[in-house]
Amino acid sequence: MKTTMTFGDAIREAIVKKMREDPSVIIFGEDVGASGGTYGVSRGMQEEFGFLRVRDTPISEAGFTGAAVGAAATGLRPISEFMMLDFVGVAMDQVYNQAAKMRYMFGGKLSLPIVYRAASGGGSSSAAQHSQSMEAWLTHVPGLKIVMPATPQDAYGLMLTAIEDNDPVFFLEHKMLY
Repeated sequence: MKTTMTFGDAIREAIVKKMREDPSVIIFGEDVGASGGTYGVSRGMQEEFGFLRVRDTPISEAGFTGAAVGAAATGLRPISEFMMLDFVGVAMDQVYNQAAKMRYMFGGKLSLPIVYRAASGGGSSSAAQHSQSMEAWLTHVPGLKIVMPATPQDAYGLMLTAIEDNDPVFFLEHKMLY
């Protein structure tokens, strides 16, 4: 890791490191491919890892959140990116009824190593549907782990740890830290 870097670059470096080490790590979400993601975190990843490991999805949070559950259940380690945490509401069935509970529903025989990334938080004057702080809502879901790094160093280390975790992790990135 470089000695000085931005918050977004730290997240990117951690993801790239894990993708280079482990071919089961994939990333998908709206505009993560050619566009490089909303805040540029996935820029260059599609060129390095290809379309099968870095996939753009339709604007369907419920769809790609559920796809992460299926991918993880079959042996992949997906990183599923919400543009904004504000949109998690349309995918909560997949989050709290599937991702968070499957390990328990299958008696611990199934793990779901999913990282759900999302920009979150207010203060950026981003309008009503892009400025909410939904973090507390997620903390009340048994079976989910929630992390919210405050510095680039925290972001790098927590992303490495989140990708290695065998349970679903919400990796929340406050918009004002980019």
